[in-house]
Amino acid sequence: NNLGSCFGSTGPTHTNPATSQRWGKDFPVVTVEDWVASQARLADHLGIAQWAAVMGGSLGGMQAMGWAMQYPQRLRHCVVVASTAKLSAQNIAFNDVARQAILKDPDYALGGVPRSGLAVARMIGHITYLSDDDMAEKFGRELKNNALQFSFGTDKSSADFQVESYLRHQGEKFAHYFDANTYLLITKALDYFDPAGAHGGDLAAALNRVQADFFVASFTTDWRFSPARSREIVAALIKTRKRVTYCEIDAPHGHDAFLLDDARYHGAMRAYFQRVQAGCVQAG
Repeated sequence: NNLGSCFGSTGPTHTNPATSQRWGKDFPVVTVEDWVASQARLADHLGIAQWAAVMGGSLGGMQAMGWAMQYPQRLRHCVVVASTAKLSAQNIAFNDVARQAILKDPDYALGGVPRSGLAVARMIGHITYLSDDDMAEKFGRELKNNALQFSFGTDKSSADFQVESYLRHQGEKFAHYFDANTYLLITKALDYFDPAGAHGGDLAAALNRVQADFFVASFTTDWRFSPARSREIVAALIKTRKRVTYCEIDAPHGHDAFLLDDARYHGAMRAYFQRVQAGCVQAG
């Protein structure tokens, strides 16, 4: 629920006051930095001068880092889970394929709801959230109707394999509740996030102003935001002599692991937040 969202905050489905029409595809592109700035304005409105901790996973982890860099005096702890300081070329490529599925849907060009494009975009994204082992365990090569159909189709009933049926179901469901322009905006914000870019690619320089202690967590089978990306953040923090705790969890679920119930992950998180709480008590 950030700016540009379809879940409450002003976004493409809302009315443009200049035209009295829906913003639609004319809604301005927003960045992670814009989102963090809007959150800071909300904190101002609520009278919150400093956060004990700001926590986020994936895109939320980018926002947590944004808080530490944009408002270094306003948080004591920054918790970054399954995230990255910038997208890899492969990640940008996946995002663009998903966007193209939406943009080239004829219904989108006509101002309608590109349900087909949205469904394909969701299918692409969903594949990247799961690990190969997780998909093998969930679906393997199980057939949907216990036999090959030797035909092509687009709905769940025409699927040969269970994994095809699952992805089509997820895509169709997503297309009925998510806004296409919001999807475009969010993936662009992901692509554009690169705080080191303003410092000649030096992430340590970008993080030099932070004052918060960091907790960084990654998952071994997450190939979308791999542990190597988290280690880059940790290395940059260490280079600038910041306090950082790193936890790499051996979990089979891929990128989705940060959303699931894993005892080791939750145990590490619980221990860190007990430290956060203790610090708040000491601070009075």
